[in-house]
Amino acid sequence: MTGTTGRQTGRSPGGHLFSARDLALVAVFAGVMAALGLVPAWTPPGFTVPITAQSMGVMLAGGVLGGRRGALSMLVCLALVAIGLPLLAGGRGGLGVFAGPSVGFLIGFPVAAYVVGVLSERMRGTVSATGRLMAGLVANVVGGVLVLYVFGVLGMAVNLRIPIDEATTLLWVFVPGDLVKAVVAALVVRAVHAGYPGLLDRPERRKQPSSV
Repeated sequence: MTGTTGRQTGRSPGGHLFSARDLALVAVFAGVMAALGLVPAWTPPGFTVPITAQSMGVMLAGGVLGGRRGALSMLVCLALVAIGLPLLAGGRGGLGVFAGPSVGFLIGFPVAAYVVGVLSERMRGTVSATGRLMAGLVANVVGGVLVLYVFGVLGMAVNLRIPIDEATTLLWVFVPGDLVKAVVAALVVRAVHAGYPGLLDRPERRKQPSSV
């Protein structure tokens, strides 16, 4: 006889944490991140951390794929960078990039993508187009800007050997461009979900009978 119920854990039907479709999407967005690395970086005079388009890739990955898959796509990209592929803006790659002042931002990529994705998942029920755009913008600013800045500040403080408050003041040059990227990413994510609804859907938690 069946009585108690269980919950599906979010694994694929074969029992794997990620399905083949999930892994394909993760690979696609690792590629998107690499493609954004082809956009020339710009290092403002007097600064050591370049301004790149790749922070927008973090927002796109989280907003389109959700938290887990978005974070995994960033981890894949960073792993490829670590083994020497020049996927970062300016053709940078190898373990050396993780010893520079940008390391905090790099480490923050998966975390920021996860936060953007989780917020996007929680706000995905917004009905109006404007509401979806605003929800995406909020997710991008919180995860793709603020969370990423926390890691970036810590990385700069450690590598440049400067106080946290001084490292924080160095961020002002990034703010205008990052806000523009947050808006662009929100527009792109809204368009992607309009064309391919269900990308953020997780397996439903269904009641499953278990023997007693």
